[in-house]
This record gives sequence, structure tokens and C-alpha cells, in this order.
Amino acid sequence: MRKRTKLPRSLTLDGFTVAEARRAGVTPRRLQSADLQAPFHGVRVAAGIPTGVRELARAYAAVMPTGHFFSHATAAQLLGMPLPRYATRDPRLHVSVIAPDRAPQGAGIAGHTVFSRPELWLIGGFTVQNPVSVWCELAPIMGLDDLIALGDHLLGVVDPPFSSEDLCTAVAERPGHRGIRRLRAALEWVRPRVESRQETRLRLLIVRAGLPEPETNVYLPLRYQRRRVRGDLVYLRYRVLVEYDGEQHRTDDVQFARDVDRLDGVMAEDWRVIRVLKETPDAEVLSRLDQALRSRGWRPGSRPT
Repeated sequence: MRKRTKLPRSLTLDGFTVAEARRAGVTPRRLQSADLQAPFHGVRVAAGIPTGVRELARAYAAVMPTGHFFSHATAAQLLGMPLPRYATRDPRLHVSVIAPDRAPQGAGIAGHTVFSRPELWLIGGFTVQNPVSVWCELAPIMGLDDLIALGDHLLGVVDPPFSSEDLCTAVAERPGHRGIRRLRAALEWVRPRVESRQETRLRLLIVRAGLPEPETNVYLPLRYQRRRVRGDLVYLRYRVLVEYDGEQHRTDDVQFARDVDRLDGVMAEDWRVIRVLKETPDAEVLSRLDQALRSRGWRPGSRPT
């Protein structure tokens, strides 16, 4: 069996162009070898490397023209925005250009044209649409609650966080945008300091059931212990705390110990604590919270928090 010729060290195996390889003396036959694959026209990568969005974006970046940028679901994933599974099923990379440039075409690419230049971010070497613009562009394909969760992420997790005014301005600048009604509806529900999709879902469940809206991730003053601890969903007036325990709370021993100490301290100062797991039925959450709030003087129609 004929031994394959080694590729020049100047070629990066996570993505190089055929043109670069030919200039480096690589033959067309070598570029067709089984140890290489072509995720995009004119691009080669080492066979067997992962094919997640980050790896594909890195490979495409080898032929991505200046002025093009990653957008929509691709940008959201590169930015670490929490997307539901249905929004990531399309394996194509979303790439945008500014008119009058033509949107890119080809296998593995979903091209888009925008008519005004958005603010662009450079993340891990990738040029991407800024998170607020991404949030707006995803509105046509996202359900309302998932769009709210993304908005919560922008106000609570992105560092530094965006403000509600940032989101309002972005929506106001898109009067004829596809999904504009959903964006406007989402604005009514987006809140600051929310740290996970699960917290968003839990908050929406509570409010839509007619219970008062809690504050999100605020500090509880523990007067006797002379310290402050933060809670997920907080009713300061009624001294009721709702905590969502994600997987990390059960798999990380250090985090688990901290949570036990924190919640023991909260309950020691006469707070009612409702812990919610992924498996906890919604009806049970609402029943326990309703009972806790009523025991502290809340009645339907009374002033919340």
C-alpha cells in the first residue's frame, strides 16, 4: 500500500483551503485521500474530528469572505446562548452579509442578507452577530417561552448584562420584522438576574397560575447571622423562597454542601423554602407555594411581594 505524503505543517487540520494546499505543493490526489474530508466546498479538515458547530465554524472560517459573519442559531451557539433542541436541529451554519453583498450559498450553509450593519462581536476568533440582534433574528422560529428564556439570559448571564432598555430599543428598531409580535410579547415577561432556562420556566409557571411574581436572584438579609445569601425566586414580603436544584447541585459535592449550609441558614430565620427538582410535578410546586404564601398572609388579589 502506498504511503500517504505528509501534509505541510503550515496547513491547519481543523480547516484549510484547497487553494492554500495547492500553493503549498499538495497534489489534487492527496486532497482526495481518506484521511481528509470536505465539510464545505474548497475546504479540507482531518477526517474524524468532531463536527459540532464550533468545529464546523472553524473549518468554514478558512474560506469565509471578509464582511461575512455568523448569525442566527449559529451565532447563538457560539455565544453560549441557551437554545432549545429544536432550534439546533438544522446542521447548517447560518452566515449573514450586508446588502448589496449576496448571501453565501452552498452545501452546509444557510445564507442571509441584512440591510443595516449590526454590531459584531469577536468570540473565540469568530465574527458573530451581537446577542441582542441574534435574539431578534431567532424570534420567527422560537416559541414564546424559549424566547423569554433567551431574553432572561441576556439580562442575567451575559457579562456585562444587557438592560431591558437595550432589548426594547432593538425591538423598536424592527417594526416590520418577522416575529415582531412574539418579540413584543416576550419583552413583557423578560426579567433581570435570571440564571437558567429552568428558572425562567419556573417563574412563568408560577405567575401564569395566578400566584404573585417573585423577585429573581436577590439577596435575603439574614439578620441574626449577619450575612446575606442569594435565592432563586424570592418573596421578601412573605419570607418564602423557591429554589431550583439543577443537576450540578447533585453531582458537585462542594456545591451541594454550600447549598445545604445556605438553605439551613435561611430556614433558621423563619423562611419557608420550597426546593424544586427537575422531576417535581408542576402541580406539586404550585400547591406547595400556594400553601406557603397563604400561611404568611397572602391572599389572591392582595399586593404581591
